[in-house]
Amino acid sequence: MFGRLLVHVLAVLSVVVALSLTGPATQEAAAASVCSGRPSKTVGFATGELRVFKTRQYVCALTVARQPGTRRVMSVSLQPRGGHAAVDKGRFTRQAGPVTVHALNRCVRASGSIAGKSVSTGWILC
Repeated sequence: MFGRLLVHVLAVLSVVVALSLTGPATQEAAAASVCSGRPSKTVGFATGELRVFKTRQYVCALTVARQPGTRRVMSVSLQPRGGHAAVDKGRFTRQAGPVTVHALNRCVRASGSIAGKSVSTGWILC
């Protein structure tokens, strides 16, 4: 009985230690990994970055705040040529998105904004 309890306590402690050692770098990696595919384009602007990722058939985008923390208006939009835009808009602390569109053999355009500052790409990934 005591042996099982000790094993459980040690398992919980090891998880807590592992999580505490990862720190802020994990947040940055998590922001990059919410979209599948390879990074295709990153466009910086005053309050953040617009990140675009591509797989063979899909394109994914998100807007990431330069200074996460307070809630503010953020948005990300991704539109395939000839199709409807996928949009995520609201009051977020860290990022807007991800949004994904089917874009096999199609150009896309992406835009993002944080607290009134925005950026937009032209038609890319053609």
